[in-house]
Amino acid sequence: MKSSLNQRNIKKQVTVFGASGLIGGLLVQELIKDTSISKIHWVSRSPVSTSHPKIVVFKIDFLDLNQIEKSIKNSTTVFSSIGTTKAKVGGDKAAYRKIDYDINLSIANSCLKLQIDQFQLVSSGGADVSSSNFYLSLKGEMEQNIFDLRLPSVLIFRPSLLLGKRNEFRFGERIAQLLMPLFIFSNNYKPIKAERVAQQMNAYAKLNLTGNHIVSNAQLVEGL
Repeated sequence: MKSSLNQRNIKKQVTVFGASGLIGGLLVQELIKDTSISKIHWVSRSPVSTSHPKIVVFKIDFLDLNQIEKSIKNSTTVFSSIGTTKAKVGGDKAAYRKIDYDINLSIANSCLKLQIDQFQLVSSGGADVSSSNFYLSLKGEMEQNIFDLRLPSVLIFRPSLLLGKRNEFRFGERIAQLLMPLFIFSNNYKPIKAERVAQQMNAYAKLNLTGNHIVSNAQLVEGL
């Protein structure tokens, strides 16, 4: 990928949805270290305790578009790593869709309305609207419909199995984290450190790309 916009030597304000999760939390740490960023809007459903001077917390109702718009206003880049698991929603596909699809599409529509420069979204390796797997099909549908909005710039990241310490224990994921690195060597499918994904998200934001882009797991592994 090549940059299609000139770098701007200005202090940037960014917004992060999903900062309480694995990738989102690490992304906030990357953004705090980035001297080109002056303000980080941390958007959450729940109260957040932080005293960092760069961070402004927005506790919102994700079903309220006005609150979403207020939280992203004047941002150059909006990041979203919002997602759930089948276990968290008790296998309820409607609840799953409400979080993984509806919220992210609402954020994307708000970015379009406010003419945000770039929207970045964490999806999943294997995302495909035609997949027989509900999870992968939903991710693919989400990607397609966000691309169809024709935002100024959209980057969708498709990491494979994430390596890193989560706040909650996931038995199946932990077993996969231990076994997959022993048998999978292709960069397209090998597990990837969540920290690497967060670093690359911030790195890609600096390219100021325009249009729609998919960033594969292999591209994340190999890096810019």
